[in-house]
Amino acid sequence: MDLRLWVGFLGTILLLAVTTEPVVAGERPYFITYDHTMEEPGNLEIEASGLTGSPQGGNGFVSGITEFEYGAKGWWTTEFYLDGQTTANESTIFTGYRWENRFRMLMKEHLVNPVLYVEYEDLSAADKTLKEVVGFDSQDDGLVPNRIASRVHEHELETKLILSSNLDGWNVAGNFIAEKNLTGHPWEFGYSAALCRPLSLLASAEECSFCRENFQAGVEFYGGLGTTNRFTVHGTSQYIAPVISWAIGNSTWKIEPTFGLTGASYRVLLRFGMQYEIKGLGRKIAKLLH
Repeated sequence: MDLRLWVGFLGTILLLAVTTEPVVAGERPYFITYDHTMEEPGNLEIEASGLTGSPQGGNGFVSGITEFEYGAKGWWTTEFYLDGQTTANESTIFTGYRWENRFRMLMKEHLVNPVLYVEYEDLSAADKTLKEVVGFDSQDDGLVPNRIASRVHEHELETKLILSSNLDGWNVAGNFIAEKNLTGHPWEFGYSAALCRPLSLLASAEECSFCRENFQAGVEFYGGLGTTNRFTVHGTSQYIAPVISWAIGNSTWKIEPTFGLTGASYRVLLRFGMQYEIKGLGRKIAKLLH
């Protein structure tokens, strides 16, 4: 697959974003792609998400992430992750943690809304959450037994440029990823792009759980783009993933089957998750302390 096709694809998404009028944003169903939605200041969102799959010729696994996302400011959202996984015929292990920060550059809604993302990762090579795909990440990485992969600890800096737009009920978002192992190795690159829309833009006259406006459907595309030594899509993992979410009360449930598009990719993966938001936690803690 030619790199120019992917550049053209991402360029089309961004062109669409800058030539269409924006509308009000909401919580998106994406697992991989970030849009410009920030956590409300003082709110805490807790999310548990999982991923299950199996590399060709290897053992099946289930990995999990527990996320704590806090709205520090209107322009700043910070998030802490705990990762783990269990692999059939091997073991269940804790694989590390991540600390993420997102900074919104423009507070008002614009045609294109940029966000800067910075994350520190302290993970073992046994991590199988596939929260992002960069460089030449491959399903072959999943063939390394836990007892060997868990001995390798990776301290990495991950950055993203997030561009997102809301238009006629749709959200369109694109992320460019640059990741660096702090102990060496070249920069690794990746991308994700997504679009989604609620099943209905009109609220029902009466409150209900299964109203169409409570559901969002979309699709994500993501994969690696090589390294500074070789910027390419050849030999990389590439994925397409339809996603749907259901919001009820303060919680959101979502599921995303994922399909590999290249020989380096996992053939099929399944992501699933649940989010729960605690509103006004910061104000409640401040009131308690005073």
